[in-house]
Amino acid sequence: MPATPSSASPLFLREPELRRGMELLYFGYSHLTRSIDQGLAEEGLGRAHHRALYFIARKPDMTVSELLSLLAITKQSLGRVLNELADRKLVETRPGERDRRQRLLRLTAEGSKMERELFEAARIRMADAYASAGQSAVSGFWAVLEGLVPEADRSQVFGLRG
Repeated sequence: MPATPSSASPLFLREPELRRGMELLYFGYSHLTRSIDQGLAEEGLGRAHHRALYFIARKPDMTVSELLSLLAITKQSLGRVLNELADRKLVETRPGERDRRQRLLRLTAEGSKMERELFEAARIRMADAYASAGQSAVSGFWAVLEGLVPEADRSQVFGLRG
C-alpha cells in the first residue's frame, strides 16, 4: 500500500521510495518553474537568464567567477547570458575595488523589478506548499535538499543566505 502524500514509508531507503522522491522533485520543480517560464518567454529569455538574475539578486556584487562556479555552466554560456542581460539593461558590471580585473555583478532597477516579478510567481506556489506541509516538513525537506548538495559546495550555497 503506497504511503499517503504527507508520510514516508518506514522503508524510505528502498528503491520505490527513492524513485517516488525523485519523481516528486521532478514534477514539483517542473510545476514551480512553469509560472516563471511564462514570464521569461514573454521577455524572450530562458532559464539560464533567470538563474543569473536570481543569484545576482541574492548576492549583489558577486564576481563573474563566483556566478560561474555557482551555476556550473561554461564560461561561454555565462558570457552569452550576461551579455544579453546587460544589453537589456537588467544587469550591470563594474570593476572590483581591490582587483580591478574582477567584474562585479549587480541588477539594475529594471533587473530587480523583473527578478521580483519572476520570484513572486514561484513564491506563491512555494508558500502554499510550505503552509500545507507545515514547519517540520519544511525543515525535513530542506535537510534532504541540503544533503543532495556535495559537502564541498555547501558553503557556497549557505553563503547566499541573507
